[in-house]
Amino acid sequence: MAATEGTTTDQFSSVRDVLEQHLESGQDVGASVAVYEKGELVVDIWGGFVDEAKSVPWSRDTIVNVWSTTKTMTFLVALMLSDRGELDLFAPVVRYWPEFGANGKEEIEVRHLLSHTAGLSGWQAPIEPRRIADWEYSTALLAAQAPWWEDRTMPRYHVLTQGHLIGEVVRRVTGTTIGQFFKTEVADVLGADFFIGLPESEESRVALVIPTAVDDSEGMALDSIEYRTLTSPRIAASLPHEQWWRAAEIPAANGHGNARSVATIQQIVANKGHANGHRFFSEATGELIFQSQARGFDPVLGMDVNIGMGYGLTSPSVPIGPRGCFWGGYGGSVIVIDQELELTVAYMMNKMLGGLTGDSRGSEIVFAAALAAMG
Repeated sequence: MAATEGTTTDQFSSVRDVLEQHLESGQDVGASVAVYEKGELVVDIWGGFVDEAKSVPWSRDTIVNVWSTTKTMTFLVALMLSDRGELDLFAPVVRYWPEFGANGKEEIEVRHLLSHTAGLSGWQAPIEPRRIADWEYSTALLAAQAPWWEDRTMPRYHVLTQGHLIGEVVRRVTGTTIGQFFKTEVADVLGADFFIGLPESEESRVALVIPTAVDDSEGMALDSIEYRTLTSPRIAASLPHEQWWRAAEIPAANGHGNARSVATIQQIVANKGHANGHRFFSEATGELIFQSQARGFDPVLGMDVNIGMGYGLTSPSVPIGPRGCFWGGYGGSVIVIDQELELTVAYMMNKMLGGLTGDSRGSEIVFAAALAAMG
C-alpha cells in the first residue's frame, strides 16, 4: 500500500486508508486530505508525488491549483461584507457597480451572481484566455453585455465569470481586489496557505495539475448557452502550467492551496461563522447559505443542482443532508461541510479525472470521514 504522511486521530484512520488506496491504484498521483471536526483538525495527510513522472514527493506544504473550489472563498468574502452591512446580497448589482446596468441588467441582484442565475455565464465578446487576467478589460465586457437568459431562478454554471462578477462587486465595495481582501481578512487571519493570485515567492511549492482529456462541451449544440459558456473562452486544463495564470486573480478558478488550507478556511461555515477564535460573520448571516436560490437541471454541469448563497446544497445529484453544503473543482477537488456533524472535509489533488464535476475520489473521502464522524 502506498504510504502517506501526516496525522489522523484513531477515529478517522479510515480516511487515510482511502487516500492510500487511491495512490496505490494510480487514481491519484499526489494529493492531500484534511478534516476538521468540532473545530479540531482530526485529519491532515498527504502523499504521492507533485509530478506525473513521480520524481518529487508531495510534501506537507505542497499547493496546487484547486480550480472552482476557489469559488467558495469568494462566497465567504461576500458573506463577510454582508454581515458588516457593506453589501446587501438582495440589492441590485448596480447599487455598487453602476456600469453593470447596461443592456437590461438593472434588476439583477448580487445573489444572482452567487447562484449562477445572472445570465452571464460566459463572455459575449470574443476573448482569449489570457485577457481574462486583465481585470478592467474583462469586467468591462461583462458590464456591457446583455444577459443570455431572463429567468433568475434558472441556474447555468458561471464557470469563469462568477469570480469576476463577485470580485468586481467586492472591489467597488472595499476599494481593493478580492484576492487582496481575502488574503488580509481571511487567509492571514487564520494562517491559511491559500492564494487567489499566487505570489512568485510561492512558485517552488506548486504541484502542477496533470490535465484531463475530457471535453465537457462534446455533443452540445453549438448555439446553446451551455456550449457558449464552456467556449467563451475555452479553458485548457493545462493552463495552470502557465505562470501568468497562476499569478492573476481569477477568483472562479485559479486559487492555489492544499486540503489543510481549504478546510481551515471553510470550517468557518461548519462552525456557524467562526474559526480558530475569530468570528467572520454571525450565525444569522450564515443561515443565508442554506436559503435555496436556484434549483433544477443545469445543462452546463449536466446535473440537477440546488444552489444556496454560493454553495451547493443537498439535491438528488448530491444528497448531503439538510445542513450540508459543498463545491468542487474541475477534475476532482472538493470541499464538503456539514453543520450537523460540525464536519469539514477537503480533498485537493494534482491528477485531474472526469470533467467539471470531477469523479468519485472526493466523494469516497467524504463518505469515509462522515462515517467516522457518525461513529
